[in-house]
Amino acid sequence: MLTSGWARGIVIVLGGLWCAPGLASPFLAPAPPPEDAPVFSGDAELGYNQLTGNTNSETLIGKARLQWLTGDLTHSLRGEVRHVSKEGDTSAEQYVAAARERFDFNGPHYLFGFARWEKDRFAGYDQQLTAIGGYGRQLLDNDNHALSLEAGPGYRHDRLREHGTQRLGVAYSAFDYRWSFADYADIRQEASLEYTQQNVTSRSLTALTARLNSKLSLRLSYEIKHNSEPPEDAETRSDTTTSASLLYHW
Repeated sequence: MLTSGWARGIVIVLGGLWCAPGLASPFLAPAPPPEDAPVFSGDAELGYNQLTGNTNSETLIGKARLQWLTGDLTHSLRGEVRHVSKEGDTSAEQYVAAARERFDFNGPHYLFGFARWEKDRFAGYDQQLTAIGGYGRQLLDNDNHALSLEAGPGYRHDRLREHGTQRLGVAYSAFDYRWSFADYADIRQEASLEYTQQNVTSRSLTALTARLNSKLSLRLSYEIKHNSEPPEDAETRSDTTTSASLLYHW
């Protein structure tokens, strides 16, 4: 079990806010930073759920992002962890670390590149390393709507748990859409597709965020990651996560 009782759950929440996304920005096809954006900024997101009774389960989700600006370049670092236990046994354990670069031209055009490390205990991979670069375009960017698209080639190195390694070329595309329907709330949809000769990996994040103040927000989100052809020892093709979390922005 991750924790025992309400007291320790509160400690986890407070500790996460102290050490670590108000509005956790997407990592795929993000909108450009506003003109008055600070040189350094960051987000931290923490969600914790505990069920007791007929079913005993605990879920812990943590995300963090750091961003800094140098001229037309935007640098970003991201980390994620997910841990789910049921009846005392771990049923999901995922870790992600990534770095991203974005260079903005005059107008809606930009170039990007990112590298990502993933480890998923139940996906059939010991670890995955991915590097992708390409071109993006900001199609909408106003007070209510923002939409950006990006695409490019890449490379992925898969270390399988039982069958050695794979080195694969990747064709990547992604989009990010934001609808700010109120001064204090927005809906965000982020999705990506990574095609290789071995499989196709799709990711989707849908999030409703309500701002409490300039620093804190509440978020409801639904995430899907689908692998069309996972390794034979993978337990499922799709992972889904539904969460309610608290976000902190600095």
